[in-house]
Amino acid sequence: MPEHNELAPITPSTPATPYAPNHRPQSVRDLAASEVDTFSYLRSNWDIVVKHRSLILAVTAVLTIAVAIYSFKVKPVYMATARIEVEAEQPLINKLDDLFRGSERSDMTFLSTQVSVLESDNLAWQAIQQLELARLPEFGVASRQPRGVVGTTMGAEHTALLTTFAEKRHVEQLKDTRMLEVSFESIDPTVAARVANALVDDYIEYNFRTKYDATRQATGWMEQQLDELKLKVEKSQQAMVDYEREHNIVDLGDKQSVSEARLEDLNKSVTLAQADRLQKESQYQMVKGNETLAGFLEGKETLLSHLEEREADLQDQYTQTLGQYGPNFPRVVRLRDEVGELDAAVKKERRRVVDSIYSDYMASVEREKLLSQAVAEQKDEVGQYNQLQIEHNLLKRDFEVNQQLYESLLQHLKDANVSAGLRATNIHKVDEAVPPTFPVRPKKGRNIAFGLIAGLVLGIAFALAREALDNSIKSAQEVEMLISAPALAIIPASSSRSSSYAYAYSSEAKQRAAKQGRNGAVELSVLTEPGSPISESFRTLRTSILLSTAEHPPQVLLVTSSQPNEGKTSTSLNLAFTLAQKGDRVLIVDGDLRRPGVARALKIPNEKGLSGVLTGAYELKDATIRLDEMENLWVLPSGPHPPNPAELLCSMKMERLIKELRQQFSHVVVDSPPVLLITDATIVSSMVDGVVMVVESEGTTRAALARACRTIQHSGGRILGAVLNKVDARRDGYYGHYYYPGYYGYYSEHYKDYYKAKDGGADGKGANGKAANGKAASA
Repeated sequence: MPEHNELAPITPSTPATPYAPNHRPQSVRDLAASEVDTFSYLRSNWDIVVKHRSLILAVTAVLTIAVAIYSFKVKPVYMATARIEVEAEQPLINKLDDLFRGSERSDMTFLSTQVSVLESDNLAWQAIQQLELARLPEFGVASRQPRGVVGTTMGAEHTALLTTFAEKRHVEQLKDTRMLEVSFESIDPTVAARVANALVDDYIEYNFRTKYDATRQATGWMEQQLDELKLKVEKSQQAMVDYEREHNIVDLGDKQSVSEARLEDLNKSVTLAQADRLQKESQYQMVKGNETLAGFLEGKETLLSHLEEREADLQDQYTQTLGQYGPNFPRVVRLRDEVGELDAAVKKERRRVVDSIYSDYMASVEREKLLSQAVAEQKDEVGQYNQLQIEHNLLKRDFEVNQQLYESLLQHLKDANVSAGLRATNIHKVDEAVPPTFPVRPKKGRNIAFGLIAGLVLGIAFALAREALDNSIKSAQEVEMLISAPALAIIPASSSRSSSYAYAYSSEAKQRAAKQGRNGAVELSVLTEPGSPISESFRTLRTSILLSTAEHPPQVLLVTSSQPNEGKTSTSLNLAFTLAQKGDRVLIVDGDLRRPGVARALKIPNEKGLSGVLTGAYELKDATIRLDEMENLWVLPSGPHPPNPAELLCSMKMERLIKELRQQFSHVVVDSPPVLLITDATIVSSMVDGVVMVVESEGTTRAALARACRTIQHSGGRILGAVLNKVDARRDGYYGHYYYPGYYGYYSEHYKDYYKAKDGGADGKGANGKAANGKAASA
């Protein structure tokens, strides 16, 4: 490819206002939040099912086929059922039944007991021996059982036979009835019917034998116990009589009643005495500290009250006379003497009243003490009567119980002698088991349907678990919420492009790409497939970037990602192509000095490039290459591998180079290595107008993207937004029905004229070439 070194400076525009990392229009933020909040939970689960439909279908198919194979290969099993009625236990001798059973059991408990009897190993072993079931192949011990020997299996074979029999036997009580169903399963319908009938017959025989043996045993036991009870009755009666004689008990109940009544009266007296004592004690405590209250407590008609009134009158007369005649007047002197005498009399009377109150208080204390002693003595007397009554009642109760038991046992013995020869049962066979016509299992249709449903449920569970464990980014909304920056574009994966898409790039473009070995490359989709959905997505990315800042579009862009192989190079190239199609001068810089990919994708030499310009080996114009496909697009390859890429990128030469590129080009796109692996992209991010993060759908983890964005922001870089790359358009629904053949027809005619002009217009220099070139640039 020829080099074009005609790099004329252009008038630089005012640097655009940088895009703040966290800046986002409020209306967009609110709309996105609303969409996330109102997103249907059912729809999200449906998207997961659609996404993992292959896994779900595979699990469903495997499980359904396995169940179908099992259902068709397993031998059919038949079940025969016999029905019996179990009546309530009502023997001819009701008293005998009460004696041995203690209390009447409920129907539920009784029927549950009968079910357990039918499921016992004893009845099972009888049926095995009677029908020689050990010889049948389905019991698994026929080959080890000697010919002509029945029922002699011991040890492990005995246990194995009982276990197999129990697995095939089923006993069930019909709801709200006294009916029991006894069923048996076998691969032979005749065997199933024979075993069920034999088990019912053995159960009825067991019931007969149990009742007969119980009656005979009860008769013998009662005969032995009757003599012992007779002796106990005599002894208990004699003990009660001796006790009454010893304690002179004639009518203990009357004495006890009198003692209890007296005790109750004494308790009331003690209560009154305590109340009186408390009252007198409170009066004494009041006058003890203040003797002036004695008159108040004594009342108005006592001597003390008259003395206090007289003293008050004399005191008033003395005060008046003193004020009128002075202290030496004879009447004043006489009144003073009378007041003194009367005051002494009042004090003497008060002391007498206090002594009287104290005497009453001490008397009430003594009375309370005497009553308390009387109550204690009466309690002892009542306790003695109670003790005598307890001992007497125990002896009397022992005598009465022994006497009742003796009489009851004597009556039971008479009844048992009558019923000893009877042989009745409360169990009746209602339906005998007959050989069934149809097997109970396997039910092939039901099994296959169950396998299908279980497979779907299991597959969906696997899909949900797989989705829950996947921490990769899957949608543009997830990107926006994670980094607080907009999703600039959604790029479909190359593998999701269907053959039904009417790609509208012309045959001339195909031939030019094929000559240069670029046909089908994702990095050149905008050139080779201008009408494809992936090319349209890159045009959307161009529009989003140009409108990302308010006043002027960003001039120098850095394209990076958090991890390798996320599509940085293809995004950088296609973004540069779409910017060049506007007619502006565009430069694509391969800033990945470790693993360059721009020169390899464009099939251009990489002997000179960015590393040489930064080291001063040659000038910028010697390293840039002008593409034939677009006359306004230049490429600055990475150049030879330097030993110190990070030092070159963080040097002053790199800053001066970017300033020089701003003067010569309208847009500069820098392709850089991943952020988390090396620091090259972090260094360059602070020198550019904005950073575009490339995020691989279902490949980039949330933690990696968040870490990469924080690294760029901490270094001073400005994140314009993210590009969700490699999206499966067929599954995620971002594309598909939005593209119609009419659009591709438009692109086909548009780019057909453009490529004809390129081939016939001497690299676009002719008249037709210029016209077509201008038309293509406006796309």
